[in-house]
Amino acid sequence: MYIVSGWENPLALLKHEIVQLEYEGYIVHESVREKIAALHPVYDAFNEQKLLQIHAALENLPRLPDYNYIQPDDLEAIKKERPDGPRQLKLKLNDKALLDRFHGAWTGRAAGCALGKPVEGMGMNGASGLNGRLTIKKYLQNRGHWELDYYFSGADAGDGLKIGCEQSMRENIAYMEPDDDIHYSLIGLKVLESKGPDFKWFDVANCWNSSLPYNAICTAETQAILNYNMINPRHGMNPVPATPAFTRRHNNPFREWIGAQIRADGWAYACAGNPELAAEFAWRDASWTHTANGIYGEMFAAAMIAAAFVENDPKKLVEIGLSEIPRNCKLAEAVREALTWITKCKTFEQFMEKMENKYAAMSPVHTVNNALIVVMSLFYGKMAPDRSICVSVMGALDTDCNGATTGSIVGAAAGRKNFGGKLAAPLNDTIKPLVFGFQTCTMKDLAERTLAVHKKVSAYAVEHKK
Repeated sequence: MYIVSGWENPLALLKHEIVQLEYEGYIVHESVREKIAALHPVYDAFNEQKLLQIHAALENLPRLPDYNYIQPDDLEAIKKERPDGPRQLKLKLNDKALLDRFHGAWTGRAAGCALGKPVEGMGMNGASGLNGRLTIKKYLQNRGHWELDYYFSGADAGDGLKIGCEQSMRENIAYMEPDDDIHYSLIGLKVLESKGPDFKWFDVANCWNSSLPYNAICTAETQAILNYNMINPRHGMNPVPATPAFTRRHNNPFREWIGAQIRADGWAYACAGNPELAAEFAWRDASWTHTANGIYGEMFAAAMIAAAFVENDPKKLVEIGLSEIPRNCKLAEAVREALTWITKCKTFEQFMEKMENKYAAMSPVHTVNNALIVVMSLFYGKMAPDRSICVSVMGALDTDCNGATTGSIVGAAAGRKNFGGKLAAPLNDTIKPLVFGFQTCTMKDLAERTLAVHKKVSAYAVEHKK
């Protein structure tokens, strides 16, 4: 079973695993690194015997004596480690007003995703010796478009700086093109429509199998669905023999990356005004693909999005998000520190300098650093949809993911009627994804479907006292 790998080959996964284990506080002996360094990148990439020997050496590693984080994966254990929170808010919107908010949330997610999509690679990797943020800034300055306030224009800006995704450039944009940040939101809606509020984690896995092309899934998701299908080849079995403990960890060094955090929205919309239930739904979705902060990122985002239908103060939204994850986890620690940076930094660029210095060695697609960009965007964008989304993209790293999550929050808070700005109109209220059953859809229609699901979820919450 070991040799089954998804996003990268087994040797590459092993190298990522070393990084992940160290992030989890484990002490990896230097002799293990030497053995990995001695492996040939091609001929040993699938050498099961050699790789299994190294994996055996990674079992039962000692932990740093000062590693004091408490980071459970189980929902009840997570709840025990949470700080106090409101859990539920009073949603005082009639159907018409709530429909407008759902429309705004879908619009914000699509606009943020489309804005960040052309510079996703640039935001992660940088160019010409610059980090991602400064590379994006240089690109925009070369185009006479700093600060960012509209969709990117033109593929080439000189100095070897090029962007992609022409369908999301201002010259061509007419709809939200396919992207995983939109696909997972649609998956959430589809699961809730078909399985109802009592859905299980394997309902999500089965929906991926029946609704998403395999090449539309990345990193942790790629490995988790392979693990699921390896143990459970007959899709739709209930109960399934696979377990979340296996699917989220086996050959899955990406288990604390951003993949779950971008999947919060469909669940959160349905739980508008109920951040605790939104976090629970997010946990069901995340717990079979991610661990610890990878799970908490989705719970944190879901709670903020659900709260944004009632609350529009960024500090309160962040506090609500923190109230649904363990107080002593790395994500919570990072967010609390980020809030102190915001009080000291006059501009988002000053904030980003602090963040970049602190997390220079972290993967650009990790949960924690990208969550901080979402948080800071709410403050420096002052919850104005266009400005907040633009700040998140200028912050770089995983630009389309952060733009989309920020867009969900500010779009839910503002609604479509008060969305304002220039980003919404060019999308023509249209999404053309690669999710079977959603080949072309309008955001207005998605809002109407979300309202119907929300009513079912609200009844479920009352019945189950959630």
